[in-house]
Amino acid sequence: MLYNVFDMAKFLSRSPEETRAWAEAYASTLAPGDVVLLEGEMGAGKTVIAQGIAKGLGVKEDVLSPTYAYVNSYAPMFHFDCYRIENERQAEELGFADYFDAGKICLVEWSENIASLLPAHCKKIAIRKTDETQREIEF
Repeated sequence: MLYNVFDMAKFLSRSPEETRAWAEAYASTLAPGDVVLLEGEMGAGKTVIAQGIAKGLGVKEDVLSPTYAYVNSYAPMFHFDCYRIENERQAEELGFADYFDAGKICLVEWSENIASLLPAHCKKIAIRKTDETQREIEF
């Protein structure tokens, strides 16, 4: 199923597969250097969105949450998980700010933990659980 992401500001997904397909289509709106903040509670589907975007960008590798590595690198993108970042100084010491200038698409989960390091213009995708399988995605 294809979605025209240009006509929507909100998408209602009924399954992880629909979320992944929406994100795959959303990837066509991204350009090198874009930073996309993935917002939502634990288990909402942020990594599912990252997987769909990666597929839409041509990534063939399995995209997993970089919770313990903090950032995973794929040919066209970086995928951050800042859940375990305790403060912005820690993120600075890990060189996070340098990634944003590397010319790749950056997907950032738990971005509030590194707010002052983020570029001025970021895109945002907020995902909210409405029931066990359904998600409301705002972008």
